[in-house]
Amino acid sequence: MGMTMTQKILAAHAGLESVTAGQLIEADLDLVLANDITGPVAIHEVERLNKKTVFDKDKIALVPDHFTPNKDIKSAEHCKCVREFAKQHDITNYFEVGEMGIEHALLPEKGLIVAGETCIGADSHTCTYGALGAFSTGVGSTDMGAGMITGKAWFKVPSAIRFVLQGKPKKWVSGKDVILHIIGKIGVDGALYKSMEFTGDGIQHLTMDDRFTIANMAIEAGAKNGIFPVDELTEAYMKEHSAKPYKVYEADADAEYDETYVIELDKLEPTVAFPHLPENTKTVKESGEVRIDQVVIGSCTNGRISDLRAAAEVLKGRHVAPGMRCIVFPATQSIYLQAIEEGLLQTFVMAGAVVSTPTCGPCLGGHMGILAAGERAVSTTNRNFVGRMGHVESEVYLASPAVAAASAVLGRIAEPADLGL
Repeated sequence: MGMTMTQKILAAHAGLESVTAGQLIEADLDLVLANDITGPVAIHEVERLNKKTVFDKDKIALVPDHFTPNKDIKSAEHCKCVREFAKQHDITNYFEVGEMGIEHALLPEKGLIVAGETCIGADSHTCTYGALGAFSTGVGSTDMGAGMITGKAWFKVPSAIRFVLQGKPKKWVSGKDVILHIIGKIGVDGALYKSMEFTGDGIQHLTMDDRFTIANMAIEAGAKNGIFPVDELTEAYMKEHSAKPYKVYEADADAEYDETYVIELDKLEPTVAFPHLPENTKTVKESGEVRIDQVVIGSCTNGRISDLRAAAEVLKGRHVAPGMRCIVFPATQSIYLQAIEEGLLQTFVMAGAVVSTPTCGPCLGGHMGILAAGERAVSTTNRNFVGRMGHVESEVYLASPAVAAASAVLGRIAEPADLGL
């Protein structure tokens, strides 16, 4: 029986010729990731185990991004813990404020993860790096702490679901619309502990940023990971950003999949996930008159340069609705600088938006955009659970940057077509 992409990567890192779904393995790790929320828990576990050092100072990444710049004393203490651990163990890939970015945008940009590698991170959206043809997944802080010490992790080999992407998306349909459509189709537990493996000729029409977005939200369907095949675009991205060697794995022709879904990209429309689950999707045309108070454009899902360009294209020459709060978060310092050079930040400010330093803040209701009771936000983030961005009586609607920007202008859920675009 053949293996999927994910199974081949896991077999290689476990030193095995082959693996099967459900098999328990111990696999070598190429990268272990933590942030300022999950890192301190793992660090305390490492200290409790009385280990003198980490397995490889070059294969650990510590990125303070959730409550940074520090919003209060508690978050400052968390970051201090991570900072001191990085210094004590001479961690190569520690990113201080001014160098940091939102972790899942920063690591690929820095070339720390490439095709064929394994990565665990104490953050559920670590699955983002499957866009590069890597196996990456979120784990608990204790498992992450053990990974920092040993360079290994236990896995149950996942079975897989295949998504065959066909056709070319329309102008304002992006990776966010693709993954929201898929989650709406299969549900938030539709891929529970499975690998979501994307194939098909439609992939050639998806940018790397689209693929990062789709892989990022695999966890929102319950998946263990999401993964894309490595093509010329992937290789060009890796060669631009990394000096690391990479290895391309391809699924066997007789690989076994639990299910196969065909997604016709050319038929998709701008899509929104209504409260309080990512599966609660409607097209914008089906949404009705939903008035909103705030728009957030950014996050590890949609804070990359193409996301900012799409939002700026919609906002250029326009102004956000009266009383609207529109907050833009470039995902990394590099993206922030590029947005300055392209004039995107000027467009945002002239449109009545504010621009923040890279941070996860509003996505998890941490800071820089908390919602009060009864308020509604359209957000390019990845979750819209009860109380996710603030008060338990607030509401979050997930959408693409283009939809978010159009919604900011009209003060209601809208798409660029509603502005004549």
